[in-house]
Amino acid sequence: MENGTRMPVSANDNRDPRTANTLPGGARQTAAPGARPAAAPDKPAPQEPPKAQKPVEPPKAPEPPKEPPKTETPAGTAKAPEPPKKPEEPPKPQEPPKAQEPEKKPEPAKPQEPDWKDLYARLLADFDNFKKRTARDREDTYRYAEAEILKDILPAVDNLALALSNTKNNKDPFVKGVWLVYDTFLSALKEHGAEPFDSIGKPLDTERMEAIAQIPSETVAEGLVSNEVKRGWMLKDKVLRAAQVVMSSGPLNKPNEADAAKQGS
Repeated sequence: MENGTRMPVSANDNRDPRTANTLPGGARQTAAPGARPAAAPDKPAPQEPPKAQKPVEPPKAPEPPKEPPKTETPAGTAKAPEPPKKPEEPPKPQEPPKAQEPEKKPEPAKPQEPDWKDLYARLLADFDNFKKRTARDREDTYRYAEAEILKDILPAVDNLALALSNTKNNKDPFVKGVWLVYDTFLSALKEHGAEPFDSIGKPLDTERMEAIAQIPSETVAEGLVSNEVKRGWMLKDKVLRAAQVVMSSGPLNKPNEADAAKQGS
């Protein structure tokens, strides 16, 4: 400039720095005393292309702290500090107890189908036996229906027979009347199928006789019926009353075997 001051040189000025302060016409620019040199104008920075934005990753859950590896400490040395304990989790609510299911009973085995033909044959045979047994019982009931009544009459007949056995004069009218009553009873009992049977001099028949005593007898051999206390009666083919008899034990004075041998010699 004319006052001899220098013009500030711009940083973007491409001129030779030796001629940068030269004015037109060859004059040099000089800076005023105490003045700061003018700052050179900044070059525009080249713009970078916009970068593609990366997708934002979700935040990762914080990893639990890893336990440090355990190291064996020699005896007499301090132990390594223990890692901090995990916070205790709150207790979970207990579930209500489930209702117990009823126990299932084992299914019973299916029964086998019966043999219907065999069952029918058995049932038919049982029914036939039942009819026969019923008819037989009915017939027996009719045949022996008067058995109880006849048993009640027999003591009266026994008493008449005992009275007649002790009479001495059979021509007595009273005795004849007793004989008439006795014969009437016998004929009535015979019409209903009741008849007496003889047992004196016969061996003991346990089905029709009842032995009540045994006494010696000179006339009846040993093991035979010597006396009859009550006479036995039959109702058709059934015993109405068993005879009560006395058995003979043989003669009172039996010869010894030695005596018999002597007599024989």
